[in-house]
Amino acid sequence: MDTTMSVANLKQAETKALAANRLLELYARFALAAGFLSSVADRFGLWGPPGSPRAAWGNWANFVKYTAVLNFFVPHSLAPLLAVGATIAESGLALLLLIGWRGREVAALAAGLLALFAVEMTVALGIKAPLDYSVFAASGAAAMLFVCAQQRGYASPA
Repeated sequence: MDTTMSVANLKQAETKALAANRLLELYARFALAAGFLSSVADRFGLWGPPGSPRAAWGNWANFVKYTAVLNFFVPHSLAPLLAVGATIAESGLALLLLIGWRGREVAALAAGLLALFAVEMTVALGIKAPLDYSVFAASGAAAMLFVCAQQRGYASPA
């Protein structure tokens, strides 16, 4: 067997695998960012008014009420502050995922935020809600992004 041919084939396979990994990471980053941005858009009525088929909340007031439900263990008066914090966090993470800045750290933060949402949803609403909205799956995808960036030894998958 020609070892030169084997080394060339191995390098070609490694190059293809690296390209596939980068494409999958890009896909995961954009999918997570789209999920965050879609949720934020719904709070501001961009998916339609309350009660419309595409809207979960349809406006800010309904989102604040939902935030209060998920965070039943804190004073109700903190719901608007928590809603603002969640909106800022989701918007910021979406932007950072899109541009690929500090990929490992952003992926870890996204995984943590989504895991927190999943746990809150489970405790407040039951296991079906986070499963129906794929919150655990999204958290897992963000965690996978973290692992992929860490394995390559640098902070940005871009």
